[in-house]
Amino acid sequence: MDFGELKEALASQAYDQIADICDHLMLQVAAEGVAFQEEWPYAVHLLGHIYADDINSARFLWKSISSSVKEGQPEVVAAWTIGQHLWARDYAAVHEAIRGFDWSQEVRGLVASFAEQYTKRMFRLLSSAYSTISLQDAALFLGMSEDNAANYVLQQGWDVDPTSRMLTVKQQQAVMDQKLDPSKLQRLTEYVIQLEH
Repeated sequence: MDFGELKEALASQAYDQIADICDHLMLQVAAEGVAFQEEWPYAVHLLGHIYADDINSARFLWKSISSSVKEGQPEVVAAWTIGQHLWARDYAAVHEAIRGFDWSQEVRGLVASFAEQYTKRMFRLLSSAYSTISLQDAALFLGMSEDNAANYVLQQGWDVDPTSRMLTVKQQQAVMDQKLDPSKLQRLTEYVIQLEH
């Protein structure tokens, strides 16, 4: 099997392409009738789907993995543990699962990039869902110590009340990139003219 394209994507940190590359390679190898199950990079494949926020595909991939591979490759199980916590929306456990395994050199960059992306996603979720939140809860969502979480949210413009240990969320300004299409403006003008007459 030629994993050159996959290795190149990992080396160039094109992590958003990993799942598609693995899916394509798996279909190609399966169509050729080659036995690939024992040497397939399942951990990379699972993490690729997790990175792409495609938990359904990760679940189906997990179900297709033989029990011998699951028993013989602890990194595959560790990757799926992250997927399980994402599926259950157990946000704090996702961070624990990431930190709780000694990842191989091959996937360490992918996992680190996912962890950073996931922290940013959780921050956006907190920003949109809360006006105030306790420092303890924010730290849990962000997967950080309370001190690191306080520093992180302060850098994002939030306020911290040291006595109550509560955070005041600074709402992110939604940037709307509206393009003025001349044909839409023309139709709107014609519609207004019809209403006036």
